[in-house]
Amino acid sequence: MNAFDELAGNFSKLPGIGKKSAIRMVNWLLKEDASYVQRFAQNLANLHERIKPCSVCGAWTESDPCSICSDVLRDKSIICVVEQPQDVSTIEAYGEFRGVYHVLGSLIKPLEGIGPAQLNLQSLLNRIKKGGVNEVIIATNPTVEGDTTALYVNKVITELNVQPAVKVTRLATGIPVGGDLEYVDKRTLSLSFRGRAAF
Repeated sequence: MNAFDELAGNFSKLPGIGKKSAIRMVNWLLKEDASYVQRFAQNLANLHERIKPCSVCGAWTESDPCSICSDVLRDKSIICVVEQPQDVSTIEAYGEFRGVYHVLGSLIKPLEGIGPAQLNLQSLLNRIKKGGVNEVIIATNPTVEGDTTALYVNKVITELNVQPAVKVTRLATGIPVGGDLEYVDKRTLSLSFRGRAAF
């Protein structure tokens, strides 16, 4: 296998990139200035070294804690629970949510061997136990796994029995069932936040 095929194979492993798209990308890179390609390669090489999960919320960050967790203007009494770090970016893009986040890292998927123990859940419970949290918004995708995880998170938060009680809400059903937060338009996401309901 030559260098061209090897790089095309690397690109084709990326989500949403097929073999033809991967070949187009390699061809495009070959036409680009060598300095750009070197910077691109260096950025890839440094990715894991520079970007880490925030020790507080689990979102991707270069500084720890992340800019959202360390922002004194954010409302720390409202925590939005999401599945993956990219969900934080999706919600932030619409610019209305002023609380903070917590990334679970996955959903409960028994068929894939992922149970509650594999979720980044204990740190969320520790944040709630410290006090000052009034509401937890569960923003998992409206799928079987997302709903199962939301019900479980609601259950363990309720069982904490902290006083005053923490309100647990779920995004409203403006998000289509079986949909993915990453692909929801800003208006729908905004309405979903405004129309959230208690369990």
